[in-house]
Amino acid sequence: MENANITDKLLRNRNLQIIFLITLMAVMGVASISPAFPGIREYFGLSKAQIAYIVAAFTLPGIFLTPVMGIMADRLGRKSIVIPALILFGVAGFACMFTRNYATLILFRFFEGVGAASLGSLNITLIGDLFSGPKRTEAMGYNASVLSIGTASYPAIGGFLAHFGWYYPFILPLLAIPVAIIVLMGLNNPEPIDKQRLRTYLRNTWKIINQLEVWLLFSVSTLIFVVLYGVYITFFPSFLTIKLSASAIQIGLIMSVFSLVTAITSSQLKRIHRLIPVKIQLILSFALYTTALLLLSFVNTWGFLFIPLICFGIGHGMVIPGLQNLLVGYAPLKERAAFMSINSMVLRIGQTVGPLFIGMFFTLGGIEWVFYSGALVSCVMLVIGFFIRISQAPD
Repeated sequence: MENANITDKLLRNRNLQIIFLITLMAVMGVASISPAFPGIREYFGLSKAQIAYIVAAFTLPGIFLTPVMGIMADRLGRKSIVIPALILFGVAGFACMFTRNYATLILFRFFEGVGAASLGSLNITLIGDLFSGPKRTEAMGYNASVLSIGTASYPAIGGFLAHFGWYYPFILPLLAIPVAIIVLMGLNNPEPIDKQRLRTYLRNTWKIINQLEVWLLFSVSTLIFVVLYGVYITFFPSFLTIKLSASAIQIGLIMSVFSLVTAITSSQLKRIHRLIPVKIQLILSFALYTTALLLLSFVNTWGFLFIPLICFGIGHGMVIPGLQNLLVGYAPLKERAAFMSINSMVLRIGQTVGPLFIGMFFTLGGIEWVFYSGALVSCVMLVIGFFIRISQAPD
């Protein structure tokens, strides 16, 4: 009963609820439009591999801008970065709805990605600023669950909107504007006060980053998003169309199954931590990734599809909040935004490279090779997992 009361109090925390809203915006940019990819490809006359550019244009800015945004958030304050980022994300994303020129669409997606560049790191940074110990672990799990609810809902919503036209899902980024107002008026978070000299600040941040365990965790984070964005987000909709003749609405609903399983798993992170050591969680997650992707290469019926989807969802639900919780504990408040922005940067590398890398295998060998290449990447993660020394991570 006491644990239930603590959980209830945590979920009613206004700051955490606002962070949840930021998280929902951070994952909107790709998940909401992926069911529209077949329609976009048909309208613009794109090859099956060229659809990857819609994703890459959005994720590319984060590779270069996320570290800059993190440094600015440490120097100027979190809200000073989050609010303009939300506004740019909303305006540029909504503008995509009105273009009928492919080059212009790519340009708007780029600016939408500029706005999104800092959101995926600063939401985690804010949790690290506001919570510590078991509460931080629990908050990370709930935030990952909310993220998964978003990635579950957006494909279904986007698939429904795409049924009326490929451009309708681009109305959703407008929601970022009221979220920016809520952040401005309601978020009460600690901001870095002790302003170090820039050289000292950069040196201290590099000391935190330049540790073997940190680099291994960053490497795994990159590879996870190579698989997620390369296999699942970009080419899984095409797989459903090719193998099962799925409609846009069916694509959205099926993709929601994975995200719902992920959300349920992430929401139980506190209990999972009690039962399974963190390192075993990581290894188990990578094994589930590999198994799921290999099984997907054999799927040719609707019924069999759900087995690998559930395996993939359980693995993803454990590994994402687990990695975030490990990483956020490495940096103190004064350097935390910059440190987490490096993690966000490597995620963006995975998001950007993934569709292009996996797309190369799609072009060479067809849809089955998408899953073979994803399984290969997952095997690499599995090997790295055995070398990560979780016991060295700070509390």
